[in-house]
Amino acid sequence: MFSQTERCFADPADLAACRALLSNGSKSFHAASFFLPKAVRQPASALYAFCRIADDAIDCRDDQAAALAELHARLDRIYAGEPEPHPVDRAFAGAVKRFHMPRELPLALLDGFAWDAEGRSYDSMSGVLDYSARVAAAVGAMMTALMGVRAPTVLARACDLGSAMQLTNICRDVGEDARNGRIYLPLDWLRDAGIDPEAFLARPRFTPALGEVVERVLTLSEQLYQRAETGIARLPVGCRPGIYAARLLYAEIGHEVARNGFDSVSQRAVVSKARKMALLSQAIAATPFPGGDCDAQPLEENRFLIDAVAAAPALPGRDATGRPRIGQKVVWLLDLFETLEERDRMAQSVGQSMDRLSGHMLPATRTGG
Repeated sequence: MFSQTERCFADPADLAACRALLSNGSKSFHAASFFLPKAVRQPASALYAFCRIADDAIDCRDDQAAALAELHARLDRIYAGEPEPHPVDRAFAGAVKRFHMPRELPLALLDGFAWDAEGRSYDSMSGVLDYSARVAAAVGAMMTALMGVRAPTVLARACDLGSAMQLTNICRDVGEDARNGRIYLPLDWLRDAGIDPEAFLARPRFTPALGEVVERVLTLSEQLYQRAETGIARLPVGCRPGIYAARLLYAEIGHEVARNGFDSVSQRAVVSKARKMALLSQAIAATPFPGGDCDAQPLEENRFLIDAVAAAPALPGRDATGRPRIGQKVVWLLDLFETLEERDRMAQSVGQSMDRLSGHMLPATRTGG
């Protein structure tokens, strides 16, 4: 799928350090990443590692403004081609250069961290989606850029997926966030349900009214997950199972919240290891095939991300969908053959992959899902 030049964008030792961060961070993303081709898994690990160290840099510093200023300086050096002597910075700099990563995307992520540092809450769902665009949809857009995809419709669906994941995280963490003095649910939805946000922060407890708000947010996230599938079906063939696995794993967190009666204050939704394994198998067996309407308008809150990637140069020799440039008359047939071959290859290796995963997969954490 990718040339040897595209694969060798960073030192193997730096990539190994990034992979170690991934294995100790997001268990859901780590599990799904096993099903990405190596040429995407490696830069994705570099991307995740940068996001992780940036998040940790904010969380571990009392002076968050100073921490943000340092992160901006590190990003400046990365885009200048002079990263700090740190394996994550060097690997991410290699990915940025090789895959033409628009600067607006990691900047959006840092903006999201700044909003957290300011302790922002959001009066409306549009505000929540503005926040989600920065801390999650931006990552979806970056992942899509790493696959060489520049098609605006596919980017819109990737951002839908990121937004859906963030809404799921918000619903899972209502109680934990409240005990830390934070509310990410839309305040107008809480007030409409008769819940005073300040009173809830002072005494976080579950009520049926709160459950109705959580259910509304999860309903929106489920709609976005469904829309995202038409974009997954238009990614490079080898990337589809891994991204579909991430979609299924994160959505299942929301399904678990629902099974708990939408109570994420007195309990935390956890997807069992057995259920995760079943979903990973499903991702291989039923990866979306091109079809359906991928042309729905993007969320307005995500449009700036889509425009940034669409304006970036395409990878040499590849079209807007990340495929090698070939005659359009044979694209559909090649896609069919590649999809069938990919499913066969993934099915043959699934047993080995599951054995590897069984030693790594633990309940989801706040920082990674």
